[in-house]
Amino acid sequence: MNFEDYRGVWVFLEEKNGAVAPVSLELLGAGKQLADKRKTELAGVLIGENVGCLAQTAFEYGADKVYLYDDPIYRFYRTETYMQAMLACVEKHKPEILLYGATSTGKDLASAVATDLPTGLTADTTQLDVEEDTGLLLASRPAFGGNIMATILCKKYRPQMATVRPKVMKALLREEGASGVVVEESIPIREEDIRTKVLEIVRSTAKHVRIDEADIIVAGGKGLGGPAGFQVVHELAETLGAAVGASRDVVEAGWIGHHHQVGQTGVTVTPKIYFAIGISGAIQHIVGMQNSGLIIAINKDPAAPIFQACHYGIVGDAMTIVPMLTEAFKSVLERKEEADAGKV
Repeated sequence: MNFEDYRGVWVFLEEKNGAVAPVSLELLGAGKQLADKRKTELAGVLIGENVGCLAQTAFEYGADKVYLYDDPIYRFYRTETYMQAMLACVEKHKPEILLYGATSTGKDLASAVATDLPTGLTADTTQLDVEEDTGLLLASRPAFGGNIMATILCKKYRPQMATVRPKVMKALLREEGASGVVVEESIPIREEDIRTKVLEIVRSTAKHVRIDEADIIVAGGKGLGGPAGFQVVHELAETLGAAVGASRDVVEAGWIGHHHQVGQTGVTVTPKIYFAIGISGAIQHIVGMQNSGLIIAINKDPAAPIFQACHYGIVGDAMTIVPMLTEAFKSVLERKEEADAGKV
């Protein structure tokens, strides 16, 4: 394989509810740093129906170019159609690096493309860098239960690919009016040749707040003593309209489901407010929430590492302090409702 034929950093631009998904904007920010190091261009790959207008968003967040596949056959995500478009684009324009968000769509597409090319793929990456001279992508991710960080290299194949967790990279500041080049692409593909048919889209009916989308997260750890003690976390979260988070130890103990886990082996979050209740502050947990706007820790151990990562810390028994906070917040919210009612 002649590596000199491969140039440029690409980002798969995932469309979500008529807009470019936040993780794709984050990857444009990370991709820009890689592209600048390699003195090459940053491009996005946009696939869908009537999505051409989203290219402008990509330009405003750092892209120099957008490869556009706009056709009714791409109205819904299907592995087969998106994979064929991506493979055609890669084989024609030969990127050196290709990044995807570690979403259900991104992970599915990336694995299919990697298998067919073939090339390597680093999954659930949390750190990215590139060797300036060689172009070797340094994709790092947690390994061995989050106890170490492993850096994965793809030395023999191109493009080098990685899926990257949402919330771990930072999008560039939006530059309104920025421009770039749109390259319209197409491939001969017919609906009757596609084996998968979309009959109906069923939206999630879950009532709980997703921790990766929440503005406020109330997270609990083993310091709560057991599943019964975790109830104070649920009560505070319900009062604040917050999502419930948890440490790895709590999840492994079976107190709460895995989708609540915050940390390297769970979900990386960046809420406006993060309550760490009874959480000691292991490094694998800290890296998953350290970019929160405001971190409030409650722990009876004054030497707990979490106090080195928080903005405000309370040393004491969570079973006493948290119910007091819940009642205080309820009182404030009730007064606000009464005041708002009086204005009507």
